[in-house]
Amino acid sequence: MTNTETALKEALASIEGATGAALVDYTSGMALGTIGGSKGFDLTVAAAGNTDVVRAKLRTMEHLGLKGDIEDILITLSDQYHLIRLIKGRGGNGLFLYLVLDQKRANLAMARHQLKRIEADLEV
Repeated sequence: MTNTETALKEALASIEGATGAALVDYTSGMALGTIGGSKGFDLTVAAAGNTDVVRAKLRTMEHLGLKGDIEDILITLSDQYHLIRLIKGRGGNGLFLYLVLDQKRANLAMARHQLKRIEADLEV
């Protein structure tokens, strides 16, 4: 089991093309931990903004009567991937891992696989 800081460091170090990561509480919009980012890319602001994405998708699923769980949400930009992975189990309800990837260097399938493994080891 890994803590938040260790999990975020692992995401940045082990996922090719990762430029930032955060653990976010989508009930409050607060980032519980961040790593990476840049002057022009504030992970705290991005994390808070992506809570609206998660809330909107959950609300839409409820209105449609969809019973499945969200594994992840992918947002593709012209030069980046933004991956949101909802945390399951072990006190992770209401939390998601947020990963920013450089599209030129990232392997999206491997990033999803690694983030799933990191999520499984995360102890919140």
